[in-house]
Amino acid sequence: MAKVNLFWFRRDLRLHDNAGLYHALKVGKPVVPIFIFDKKILDLLEEKKDPRVTFIHEAVKEIQAILAEAGSTLDVRYGNPAQVFKDLLETYEVENVFANHDYEPYASERDAAIQALLKESAQAREPGIGFKTYKDQVIFDRDEIIKDDARPYTVFTPYSKRWLATLNDFYLKSYPEADLNQFYKQQPLNIPSLESMGFIKTEQDYPTRDPGEALISHYDKHRDIPGMAGTSRVGVHLRFGTISIRQLATKAKSLNEVYLKELIWRDFYQMILWHFPKVGKGQAFKIEYEKIKWRNNENEFERWCKGDTGYPIVDAGMRELNETGFMHNRIRMVVASFLCKHLLIDWRWGEAYFAGKLLDFDLASNNGGWQWAAGSGCDAAPYFRIFNPYLQTKKFDPEFKYIRRWVPEFEEFRYPKPIVEHEAARKRCLEVYSETLKKI
Repeated sequence: MAKVNLFWFRRDLRLHDNAGLYHALKVGKPVVPIFIFDKKILDLLEEKKDPRVTFIHEAVKEIQAILAEAGSTLDVRYGNPAQVFKDLLETYEVENVFANHDYEPYASERDAAIQALLKESAQAREPGIGFKTYKDQVIFDRDEIIKDDARPYTVFTPYSKRWLATLNDFYLKSYPEADLNQFYKQQPLNIPSLESMGFIKTEQDYPTRDPGEALISHYDKHRDIPGMAGTSRVGVHLRFGTISIRQLATKAKSLNEVYLKELIWRDFYQMILWHFPKVGKGQAFKIEYEKIKWRNNENEFERWCKGDTGYPIVDAGMRELNETGFMHNRIRMVVASFLCKHLLIDWRWGEAYFAGKLLDFDLASNNGGWQWAAGSGCDAAPYFRIFNPYLQTKKFDPEFKYIRRWVPEFEEFRYPKPIVEHEAARKRCLEVYSETLKKI
């Protein structure tokens, strides 16, 4: 059998403008594209009718259909990645494995284990089977945007200024289209069904990959209004790489700097996760916030989850999340602040709930957003920033368009009274936070 290179799809489910795939194909050897439904990750999902698993499955099938027309195929496996690679090495004579960077703690540990396995493989000659990864899901990663003293930024504003000052066309340049003739020729292989992996297909409506120039152009004017379609909702496509961050950033750069700034936030949180992996393992970025005395009332948490707090703007957000897997960006901040500050429930509870529900769940951004809300993260703002749900409603949903859609009974007698009175909750939060932090 001729030697081949493997390209391992992970968070980059597309054939166009794919860094690792480009580098794999340009070597000149036939490329076998692979995808692994990671049992270690899937086993953690309690909901077996998970729309994200369906999204991935559909994206994999889409790539498979394109490759089949070119006489090739994806080799899709289900299992523990280490065991899958042992099986792959028995199937193919592999020279190198190509992939794109993944910055999450589990991914780093997994990749290190695979790299060691490849190096020690019995079929490998010195220096072993190569494992080559490339930057693809961000514009700048790891140490590309750092301070003059070579330390990472821990506050967004100076980071974003350096990010923008460094940006040029080189970083936005797309990789050439994949040459389908370079893929290894073999008959199409079967893709494991969702049912065989213990999941059920969902009938979910997913956002379009292309938000359109008009939406991006008006993003700064409409992004905070939850009652209108003013955000792009491409998070799920960025999360699983069905669109290119370079192409999206190029469009944002020419159309709307506020939209571009949102993409900078993505880079920032990925950079933080890389330099401070503790945040991805449940630890507060500001260690002193570990001493906050959370109330953690389970009944109140359950009411927050259901959208039954008696605060219409909060309940609307939670019901939207529960029904659609999406929540408007402004509302995410409101409901997170409410959980941490009004109810004094540990931000990790909310982070975990969002992780189980969000279509666009991304560890770095989800963690960053929750720690921002709790005051424990990378933020220069003081801990006493507490969103007032009534003022947020008056400012961003004054005609109750968003609230009426998700909480139609909010003006009726049957709608519950507020779970906590705003001013009392605000006072309690300030007392708890200040008492804890002044002791440190």
